[in-house]
Amino acid sequence: MKRILIITACLTLMLTTALAEGPKIGLVLGGGGAKGAAEVGVLKVLEKYGIKPDYIVGTSIGSIVGGLYAAGYSAAELETMFQTQEWLTLLTDRSSTFANEPYKVVDGVTYIFGFPIIDRQAIGLGVMKGSSIEHMLDSMTSAKGCKDFASLKIPFSCVAADIRSGKEVIIHEGSVAKAMRASMAIPGVFKPVEIDNHMLVDGGMLNNLPVDVCRNMGADIIIAVDLQQNEQKPRPQTDMTALTAIADLVGLGGILNWITNRPDIEKYNLNRKDIDIYIHPSMPDVDVTSFGNKKAARMIQQGAEAAQQQLPQLTDLVKRLL
Repeated sequence: MKRILIITACLTLMLTTALAEGPKIGLVLGGGGAKGAAEVGVLKVLEKYGIKPDYIVGTSIGSIVGGLYAAGYSAAELETMFQTQEWLTLLTDRSSTFANEPYKVVDGVTYIFGFPIIDRQAIGLGVMKGSSIEHMLDSMTSAKGCKDFASLKIPFSCVAADIRSGKEVIIHEGSVAKAMRASMAIPGVFKPVEIDNHMLVDGGMLNNLPVDVCRNMGADIIIAVDLQQNEQKPRPQTDMTALTAIADLVGLGGILNWITNRPDIEKYNLNRKDIDIYIHPSMPDVDVTSFGNKKAARMIQQGAEAAQQQLPQLTDLVKRLL
């Protein structure tokens, strides 16, 4: 009898714990440059209804918003960041020292009104080193005591692409700032980031809405913010055998394969089908370069409005969590 009571008590405890935990919520933040401000608007609505993600996954600008949120920044703090940071200076590594000089060459770097145009010592694809944005991200994560993934308040992963192999790389350990910098390294614009023998660039090349990554982390319910504004349709494959052989010789086989086949479109469409709460802000009048205080404020509002449109699903989720 005593043994039966013990077993019953254990089963009751296990069931109570399982019910208390409830479903695990995953938040997926897609890439889209300046349009990432809309994701902050979505976070404001989620906070309003007390919805806190158990996992966060981001690509490109989504990795920055997601990484900082996982480090402990609130939606209000991220809103201030988008509206006050000099994004053009951060993203271009502009030198304030030479900002008023039409032409200046210092230590092999050519500046035009402070913008570093040519760096004779730099090796690899991309014009911008991304040092300023990485330094800012490192400072912000450090301020919350979260320099590495292990110290984050919410489990977080971000997606990058290996430019040499053309394969997706999921980053979930090491420096958070460096990982975010790698995930947003647009090929041809920013220098690739080397992590664990991978030469990494913008994860949007292969997985711009990484729902599958979030599922693999353990999410039962996926809330995804999609910043893409155009319908993604598969493209017919092209026979580029000769050009591919040449590209492989100079280490660009991965990027050429992407250009010709666009594997990201197929994955994007598959991930779209696996979303529980889909939030898609409509921003036809902005693009990935639309940084600026007024534009950011409008996009944050558009993100909040898109989230409010999913209010029935969000309130139903809140009920399930109670």
